[in-house]
Amino acid sequence: MARRGETLELAVLGLLHESPMHGYELRKQVNGVLGWSRLLSYGSLYPALKRMLRAGWIAEHVTDPEPGAVGRRQRIVYELTAAGQEQFRRLMADVGPAAWEDDTFDVRFAFFSRTDMEARLRILEGRRSRLQERLDRVQHQLERTQRQVDRYARELQRHGVESVEREVRWLSELINAERRDDGRATPADGPPLSSGQGDQSIQDIPATPTNNKRS
Repeated sequence: MARRGETLELAVLGLLHESPMHGYELRKQVNGVLGWSRLLSYGSLYPALKRMLRAGWIAEHVTDPEPGAVGRRQRIVYELTAAGQEQFRRLMADVGPAAWEDDTFDVRFAFFSRTDMEARLRILEGRRSRLQERLDRVQHQLERTQRQVDRYARELQRHGVESVEREVRWLSELINAERRDDGRATPADGPPLSSGQGDQSIQDIPATPTNNKRS
């Protein structure tokens, strides 16, 4: 199955795990999970819903408009089936490299409350390791090309480095918070935290800007 399609299925199944939704509300919520850089059209959502209906992961039923409502039509409401709950658990249990790639990490993170601590740590550590590799590569490239490009290209490269550095710090804060909750914190674990953030609990850590294109 294509990774993009699987990511969309995970978003839909995770949202329907919370409550049934009609198509308009589901699209709005899915866009909230996917982020502004991957806005979903009805042309992408409904084929995915049809695939999930055929697979038996979701069911649909028609609701009548409320009495007295003018201009309201019947709505199709989608809900999760027992098979869909099992598929959602299967997708969330996959903590391999695909779980921390750019296209899938944000959606996995949105449903972290549905995973255990060991799975969360594995995904967070994998994501941090992947970004650290990327950061090292970009920094090396920046050093090599700094004198060969104009100031706008250098500024773009610098922005890319800073964006990855911010996410690496954020991931380290989350990892340390998870380990503190589990009673196994290691003070020197991961890259240094920014000043004043070392004693935050996970509830106090601000969300990082995600879902944007990363360098």
